[in-house]
Amino acid sequence: MKGRFGMFGGMYVSEVLVHALLELEEAFERIHPTEEFQREFHGLLRDYGGRPTPLYYARNFSKHVGFKVYLKREDLLCGGSHKLNNAIGQALLAKKMGKKRLITETAAGQHGLATAMAGNICGLKTEIFMGVKDIERQASNVKKMQLLGAKVKPVKTGAGVLKDAVSETLREWAACSRTTHYLMGSTVGPHPFPTIVAAFQSVIGMELKRQILEKEGRLPDAIVACGSGGSNALGAFKPFIEEKSVRLYFVEGGGESLGAENSAAAFQLGSPGVLHGCLSIVMQDMWGQIRPSKTRAAGLNYPGRGPEIAYLCEIGRVKPCYAFDKEVFEAVRVMCRTEGLIPALETAHAVAYVLNHPEEFSPDDVVVINFSGRGDKDIDTILRHFYGSA
Repeated sequence: MKGRFGMFGGMYVSEVLVHALLELEEAFERIHPTEEFQREFHGLLRDYGGRPTPLYYARNFSKHVGFKVYLKREDLLCGGSHKLNNAIGQALLAKKMGKKRLITETAAGQHGLATAMAGNICGLKTEIFMGVKDIERQASNVKKMQLLGAKVKPVKTGAGVLKDAVSETLREWAACSRTTHYLMGSTVGPHPFPTIVAAFQSVIGMELKRQILEKEGRLPDAIVACGSGGSNALGAFKPFIEEKSVRLYFVEGGGESLGAENSAAAFQLGSPGVLHGCLSIVMQDMWGQIRPSKTRAAGLNYPGRGPEIAYLCEIGRVKPCYAFDKEVFEAVRVMCRTEGLIPALETAHAVAYVLNHPEEFSPDDVVVINFSGRGDKDIDTILRHFYGSA
Protein backbone atom coordinates (compact mmCIF):
# COMPACT_ATOMS: atom_id res chain seq x y z
CA MET A 1 0.00 0.00 0.00
CA LYS A 2 1.30 3.44 -0.91
CA GLY A 3 2.70 5.27 2.10
CA ARG A 4 2.99 2.10 4.17
CA PHE A 5 5.95 -0.09 5.06
CA GLY A 6 4.30 -3.13 6.58
CA MET A 7 2.28 -1.72 9.49
CA PHE A 8 4.36 1.46 9.62
CA GLY A 9 3.86 4.80 7.89
CA GLY A 10 0.59 6.50 7.05
CA MET A 11 -0.76 10.04 7.20
CA TYR A 12 -1.93 10.69 10.79
CA VAL A 13 -2.52 14.44 10.51
CA SER A 14 -5.29 16.99 10.88
CA GLU A 15 -7.54 17.58 7.89
CA VAL A 16 -5.93 20.96 7.25
CA LEU A 17 -2.67 19.21 6.24
CA VAL A 18 -4.17 16.41 4.13
CA HIS A 19 -4.59 18.61 1.05
CA ALA A 20 -0.99 19.86 1.27
CA LEU A 21 0.35 16.32 1.60
CA LEU A 22 -1.72 15.03 -1.32
CA GLU A 23 -0.58 18.00 -3.42
CA LEU A 24 3.03 17.18 -2.56
CA GLU A 25 2.57 13.49 -3.40
CA GLU A 26 1.05 14.32 -6.78
CA ALA A 27 3.79 16.82 -7.62
CA PHE A 28 6.59 14.45 -6.61
CA GLU A 29 5.20 11.55 -8.64
CA ARG A 30 4.74 13.83 -11.66
CA ILE A 31 7.95 15.87 -11.54
CA HIS A 32 10.61 13.64 -9.96
CA PRO A 33 10.83 11.01 -12.76
CA THR A 34 11.15 13.56 -15.58
CA GLU A 35 14.40 13.85 -17.49
CA GLU A 36 14.45 17.62 -16.94
CA PHE A 37 14.21 17.33 -13.14
CA GLN A 38 16.76 14.52 -12.91
CA ARG A 39 19.22 16.43 -15.10
CA GLU A 40 18.87 19.59 -12.99
CA PHE A 41 19.01 17.69 -9.67
CA HIS A 42 22.08 15.61 -10.48
CA GLY A 43 23.74 18.59 -12.18
CA LEU A 44 23.48 20.65 -9.00
CA LEU A 45 24.68 17.76 -6.85
CA ARG A 46 27.69 17.43 -9.15
CA ASP A 47 28.64 21.05 -9.85
CA TYR A 48 27.50 22.70 -6.60
CA GLY A 49 27.55 19.85 -4.11
CA GLY A 50 30.68 18.04 -5.27
CA ARG A 51 29.25 14.61 -6.07
CA PRO A 52 30.25 11.89 -6.42
CA THR A 53 31.76 11.77 -2.95
CA PRO A 54 34.79 9.48 -2.62
CA LEU A 55 34.79 5.96 -1.22
CA TYR A 56 37.97 6.05 0.86
CA TYR A 57 39.91 2.98 2.01
CA ALA A 58 40.75 3.77 5.65
CA ARG A 59 43.99 1.79 5.73
CA ASN A 60 45.16 2.75 9.24
CA PHE A 61 41.73 2.35 10.80
CA SER A 62 41.43 -1.02 9.06
CA LYS A 63 44.67 -2.18 10.68
CA HIS A 64 43.33 -1.02 14.03
CA VAL A 65 40.14 -3.11 13.78
CA GLY A 66 41.53 -6.08 11.84
CA PHE A 67 39.44 -5.96 8.65
CA LYS A 68 38.97 -3.73 5.60
CA VAL A 69 36.97 -0.56 6.23
CA TYR A 70 35.93 1.96 3.60
CA LEU A 71 34.41 5.36 4.39
CA LYS A 72 31.72 6.80 2.12
CA ARG A 73 32.80 10.42 2.45
CA GLU A 74 29.52 12.34 2.69
CA ASP A 75 31.40 14.75 4.95
CA LEU A 76 33.02 16.12 1.78
CA LEU A 77 29.69 17.18 0.28
CA CYS A 78 29.26 20.97 0.25
CA GLY A 79 27.97 21.97 3.68
CA GLY A 80 29.73 19.12 5.43
CA SER A 81 27.13 16.35 5.47
CA HIS A 82 24.72 14.20 3.48
CA LYS A 83 21.90 16.68 4.12
CA LEU A 84 22.42 18.62 0.89
CA ASN A 85 21.19 15.67 -1.24
CA ASN A 86 17.68 15.95 0.13
CA ALA A 87 17.67 19.73 0.52
CA ILE A 88 18.49 20.39 -3.14
CA GLY A 89 15.96 17.80 -4.30
CA GLN A 90 13.09 19.17 -2.25
CA ALA A 91 13.95 22.82 -2.93
CA LEU A 92 13.89 22.15 -6.68
CA LEU A 93 10.57 20.36 -6.29
CA ALA A 94 9.13 23.26 -4.26
CA LYS A 95 10.24 25.76 -6.90
CA LYS A 96 8.56 23.77 -9.65
CA MET A 97 5.40 23.61 -7.50
CA GLY A 98 5.35 27.41 -7.40
CA LYS A 99 6.17 27.74 -3.70
CA LYS A 100 7.86 30.93 -2.49
CA ARG A 101 9.20 29.90 0.90
CA LEU A 102 10.86 26.96 2.63
CA ILE A 103 10.45 26.04 6.27
CA THR A 104 12.18 23.24 8.09
CA GLU A 105 13.41 21.89 11.41
CA THR A 106 17.00 21.26 12.42
CA ALA A 107 18.88 19.93 15.43
CA ALA A 108 22.58 19.56 14.65
CA GLY A 109 22.14 22.44 12.23
CA GLN A 110 23.39 20.52 9.20
CA HIS A 111 19.94 20.16 7.65
CA GLY A 112 19.13 23.79 8.39
CA LEU A 113 22.38 24.84 6.75
CA ALA A 114 21.69 22.66 3.70
CA THR A 115 18.16 24.07 3.42
CA ALA A 116 19.48 27.65 3.57
CA MET A 117 21.95 26.81 0.82
CA ALA A 118 19.31 25.13 -1.35
CA GLY A 119 16.87 27.97 -0.76
CA ASN A 120 19.39 30.48 -2.07
CA ILE A 121 20.11 28.33 -5.13
CA CYS A 122 16.40 28.16 -5.94
CA GLY A 123 15.51 31.74 -4.98
CA LEU A 124 13.28 30.76 -2.04
CA LYS A 125 13.06 32.43 1.36
CA THR A 126 14.01 30.13 4.22
CA GLU A 127 12.88 29.92 7.85
CA ILE A 128 14.37 27.32 10.17
CA PHE A 129 12.87 26.11 13.45
CA MET A 130 15.44 25.02 16.00
CA GLY A 131 15.12 24.06 19.67
CA VAL A 132 16.76 26.47 22.10
CA LYS A 133 18.91 23.69 23.55
CA ASP A 134 20.23 22.84 20.09
CA ILE A 135 20.82 26.52 19.27
CA GLU A 136 23.06 26.70 22.32
CA ARG A 137 25.17 23.65 21.44
CA GLN A 138 25.30 24.24 17.67
CA ALA A 139 26.07 27.97 17.68
CA SER A 140 28.44 27.86 14.70
CA ASN A 141 25.81 26.37 12.39
CA VAL A 142 23.24 28.92 13.59
CA LYS A 143 25.60 31.73 12.56
CA LYS A 144 26.20 30.08 9.19
CA MET A 145 22.45 29.81 8.54
CA GLN A 146 21.98 33.47 9.44
CA LEU A 147 24.90 34.48 7.22
CA LEU A 148 23.14 32.72 4.35
CA GLY A 149 20.05 34.84 4.99
CA ALA A 150 17.86 32.24 6.69
CA LYS A 151 15.66 33.23 9.60
CA VAL A 152 16.35 30.98 12.60
CA LYS A 153 13.31 30.72 14.86
CA PRO A 154 14.02 29.45 18.41
CA VAL A 155 11.62 26.79 19.70
CA LYS A 156 11.14 27.10 23.46
CA THR A 157 8.36 24.54 23.92
CA GLY A 158 8.99 21.11 25.41
CA ALA A 159 12.65 20.28 25.93
CA GLY A 160 13.75 22.63 23.16
CA VAL A 161 15.14 19.83 20.97
CA LEU A 162 14.43 18.22 17.59
CA LYS A 163 11.04 16.72 18.44
CA ASP A 164 9.77 20.14 19.48
CA ALA A 165 11.19 21.82 16.37
CA VAL A 166 9.36 19.33 14.13
CA SER A 167 6.10 19.98 15.98
CA GLU A 168 6.43 23.75 15.55
CA THR A 169 7.30 23.43 11.86
CA LEU A 170 4.22 21.27 11.22
CA ARG A 171 2.05 23.87 12.98
CA GLU A 172 3.52 26.62 10.83
CA TRP A 173 3.01 24.61 7.64
CA ALA A 174 -0.64 24.00 8.49
CA ALA A 175 -1.17 27.76 8.41
CA CYS A 176 0.69 28.58 5.19
CA SER A 177 1.01 25.49 2.97
CA ARG A 178 -0.40 27.29 -0.08
CA THR A 179 2.78 29.33 -0.51
CA THR A 180 5.23 27.38 1.65
CA HIS A 181 6.95 23.99 1.39
CA TYR A 182 8.00 22.08 4.50
CA LEU A 183 11.40 20.66 3.57
CA MET A 184 11.37 17.66 5.91
CA GLY A 185 14.90 16.76 6.96
CA SER A 186 14.65 13.01 7.46
CA THR A 187 12.65 9.92 6.52
CA VAL A 188 10.02 10.67 9.16
CA GLY A 189 6.64 12.37 9.27
CA PRO A 190 3.48 11.68 7.30
CA HIS A 191 3.41 10.21 3.80
CA PRO A 192 4.88 11.18 1.33
CA PHE A 193 7.86 12.65 3.25
CA PRO A 194 9.61 9.34 4.10
CA THR A 195 9.43 8.23 0.46
CA ILE A 196 10.60 11.59 -0.92
CA VAL A 197 13.58 11.95 1.42
CA ALA A 198 14.72 8.36 0.83
CA ALA A 199 14.52 8.86 -2.94
CA PHE A 200 16.79 11.91 -2.85
CA GLN A 201 19.26 10.34 -0.41
CA SER A 202 19.57 7.07 -2.34
CA VAL A 203 22.22 8.74 -4.50
CA ILE A 204 24.61 7.75 -1.68
CA GLY A 205 24.03 4.03 -2.07
CA MET A 206 23.94 4.12 -5.87
CA GLU A 207 27.39 5.72 -5.94
CA LEU A 208 28.64 3.40 -3.22
CA LYS A 209 27.59 0.32 -5.16
CA ARG A 210 29.48 1.42 -8.28
CA GLN A 211 32.56 2.47 -6.30
CA ILE A 212 32.93 -0.69 -4.21
CA LEU A 213 32.60 -2.87 -7.32
CA GLU A 214 35.36 -0.83 -8.97
CA LYS A 215 37.65 -1.06 -5.93
CA GLU A 216 36.97 -4.59 -4.66
CA GLY A 217 35.28 -6.34 -7.56
CA ARG A 218 32.46 -7.40 -5.24
CA LEU A 219 29.81 -6.07 -2.89
CA PRO A 220 30.70 -5.21 0.72
CA ASP A 221 29.99 -7.68 3.49
CA ALA A 222 28.45 -4.97 5.66
CA ILE A 223 27.34 -1.34 5.63
CA VAL A 224 27.16 0.55 8.92
CA ALA A 225 25.34 3.88 9.34
CA CYS A 226 24.16 5.98 12.23
CA GLY A 227 20.54 6.98 12.39
CA SER A 228 17.52 8.43 14.07
CA GLY A 229 14.92 9.18 11.42
CA GLY A 230 17.16 7.24 9.09
CA SER A 231 17.86 9.38 6.01
CA ASN A 232 21.61 8.81 5.73
CA ALA A 233 21.25 5.12 6.56
CA LEU A 234 18.46 4.52 4.06
CA GLY A 235 20.38 6.53 1.49
CA ALA A 236 23.25 4.07 1.83
CA PHE A 237 21.11 0.95 2.30
CA LYS A 238 18.44 1.32 -0.42
CA PRO A 239 20.37 -0.12 -3.40
CA PHE A 240 21.53 -3.04 -1.23
CA ILE A 241 18.24 -4.11 0.36
CA GLU A 242 17.75 -6.92 -2.17
CA GLU A 243 21.43 -7.93 -1.90
CA LYS A 244 20.96 -10.41 0.93
CA SER A 245 24.70 -11.08 1.29
CA VAL A 246 25.23 -7.49 2.50
CA ARG A 247 24.60 -7.02 6.23
CA LEU A 248 23.07 -3.67 7.18
CA TYR A 249 23.63 -2.09 10.62
CA PHE A 250 21.62 0.89 11.90
CA VAL A 251 23.28 2.55 14.91
CA GLU A 252 21.13 4.65 17.26
CA GLY A 253 22.16 7.06 19.98
CA GLY A 254 22.51 4.99 23.15
CA GLY A 255 23.09 8.10 25.27
CA GLU A 256 24.48 7.63 28.77
CA SER A 257 22.73 4.29 29.27
CA LEU A 258 19.60 2.43 28.23
CA GLY A 259 17.82 3.70 31.33
CA ALA A 260 14.71 5.86 31.10
CA GLU A 261 15.37 9.39 29.80
CA ASN A 262 19.09 8.65 29.32
CA SER A 263 18.96 7.35 25.75
CA ALA A 264 17.64 7.89 22.24
CA ALA A 265 17.67 4.19 21.31
CA ALA A 266 14.05 3.84 20.24
CA PHE A 267 14.50 0.33 18.83
CA GLN A 268 15.68 -0.80 22.26
CA LEU A 269 13.22 1.18 24.38
CA GLY A 270 10.28 2.00 22.11
CA SER A 271 7.07 0.46 20.81
CA PRO A 272 4.64 1.13 17.94
CA GLY A 273 3.02 4.55 18.22
CA VAL A 274 2.24 7.73 16.33
CA LEU A 275 4.62 10.69 16.23
CA HIS A 276 4.47 13.65 13.85
CA GLY A 277 1.87 12.09 11.57
CA CYS A 278 3.48 8.68 11.22
CA LEU A 279 3.03 5.25 12.82
CA SER A 280 6.42 3.84 13.70
CA ILE A 281 8.59 2.83 16.66
CA VAL A 282 8.60 5.61 19.26
CA MET A 283 9.72 6.09 22.84
CA GLN A 284 6.54 6.49 24.89
CA ASP A 285 5.17 5.89 28.35
CA MET A 286 2.35 3.52 29.30
CA TRP A 287 -0.20 6.21 28.40
CA GLY A 288 1.21 6.76 24.90
CA GLN A 289 2.86 10.07 25.76
CA ILE A 290 6.18 10.65 24.01
CA ARG A 291 9.16 10.25 26.32
CA PRO A 292 12.16 12.57 26.03
CA SER A 293 15.25 11.21 24.31
CA LYS A 294 18.84 11.96 25.28
CA THR A 295 22.16 11.72 23.46
CA ARG A 296 25.17 14.01 23.03
CA ALA A 297 24.58 13.95 19.25
CA ALA A 298 21.85 16.51 18.57
CA GLY A 299 21.00 14.98 15.19
CA LEU A 300 20.15 11.62 16.80
CA ASN A 301 18.12 13.12 19.63
CA TYR A 302 14.70 12.15 18.28
CA PRO A 303 12.34 9.71 20.07
CA GLY A 304 11.08 7.97 16.92
CA ARG A 305 12.38 6.04 13.93
CA GLY A 306 11.36 6.46 10.31
CA PRO A 307 8.70 4.00 9.09
CA GLU A 308 10.81 2.34 6.40
CA ILE A 309 13.79 1.71 8.67
CA ALA A 310 11.37 0.41 11.32
CA TYR A 311 9.92 -2.05 8.80
CA LEU A 312 13.35 -3.21 7.62
CA CYS A 313 14.36 -3.85 11.23
CA GLU A 314 11.09 -5.66 11.96
CA ILE A 315 11.59 -8.11 9.08
CA GLY A 316 15.23 -8.66 10.02
CA ARG A 317 16.81 -7.06 6.95
CA VAL A 318 18.49 -4.33 9.03
CA LYS A 319 20.05 -4.91 12.45
CA PRO A 320 19.22 -2.17 14.98
CA CYS A 321 22.23 -1.31 17.15
CA TYR A 322 23.35 1.50 19.46
CA ALA A 323 26.48 3.19 20.78
CA PHE A 324 26.86 4.93 24.13
CA ASP A 325 28.15 8.49 24.44
CA LYS A 326 31.45 7.41 26.00
CA GLU A 327 32.05 4.99 23.10
CA VAL A 328 31.26 7.74 20.61
CA PHE A 329 33.89 10.12 21.98
CA GLU A 330 36.46 7.32 21.96
CA ALA A 331 35.52 6.64 18.32
CA VAL A 332 36.19 10.30 17.52
CA ARG A 333 39.64 9.98 19.11
CA VAL A 334 40.49 6.78 17.23
CA MET A 335 39.35 8.15 13.87
CA CYS A 336 41.33 11.34 14.47
CA ARG A 337 44.51 9.46 15.38
CA THR A 338 44.31 6.78 12.69
CA GLU A 339 42.96 8.70 9.69
CA GLY A 340 43.21 12.38 10.61
CA LEU A 341 39.44 12.78 10.23
CA ILE A 342 37.10 14.39 12.77
CA PRO A 343 33.64 12.81 12.40
CA ALA A 344 30.42 14.47 13.49
CA LEU A 345 29.17 13.01 16.77
CA GLU A 346 26.30 11.43 14.84
CA THR A 347 28.70 9.78 12.38
CA ALA A 348 30.95 8.66 15.23
CA HIS A 349 28.14 6.35 16.42
CA ALA A 350 28.69 4.19 13.33
CA VAL A 351 32.45 4.27 13.88
CA ALA A 352 31.95 3.33 17.54
CA TYR A 353 29.84 0.31 16.66
CA VAL A 354 32.53 -1.04 14.34
CA LEU A 355 35.18 -0.47 17.02
CA ASN A 356 33.25 -2.07 19.86
CA HIS A 357 31.71 -5.09 18.14
CA PRO A 358 34.53 -7.05 16.49
CA GLU A 359 32.46 -10.23 16.90
CA GLU A 360 30.19 -8.98 14.10
CA PHE A 361 33.02 -8.91 11.55
CA SER A 362 35.66 -11.34 10.27
CA PRO A 363 39.21 -10.64 9.03
CA ASP A 364 38.08 -11.20 5.43
CA ASP A 365 35.18 -8.76 5.63
CA VAL A 366 34.89 -5.57 3.60
CA VAL A 367 32.91 -3.06 5.67
CA VAL A 368 31.64 0.36 4.60
CA ILE A 369 30.88 3.09 7.14
CA ASN A 370 28.66 5.86 5.83
CA PHE A 371 30.75 8.83 6.99
CA SER A 372 27.72 11.09 7.02
CA GLY A 373 29.20 14.34 8.34
CA ARG A 374 32.26 16.16 9.58
CA GLY A 375 32.79 17.26 13.17
CA ASP A 376 33.33 21.01 12.80
CA LYS A 377 29.96 21.73 14.37
CA ASP A 378 30.81 19.57 17.40
CA ILE A 379 34.37 20.74 17.98
CA ASP A 380 33.56 22.70 21.17
CA THR A 381 31.74 19.69 22.65
CA ILE A 382 34.59 17.38 21.67
CA LEU A 383 37.26 19.67 23.12
CA ARG A 384 35.34 20.07 26.37
CA HIS A 385 35.06 16.29 26.66
CA PHE A 386 38.77 15.65 26.19
CA TYR A 387 40.36 18.78 27.64
CA GLY A 388 37.74 20.40 29.85
CA SER A 389 37.45 23.58 27.77
CA ALA A 390 36.95 24.60 24.17
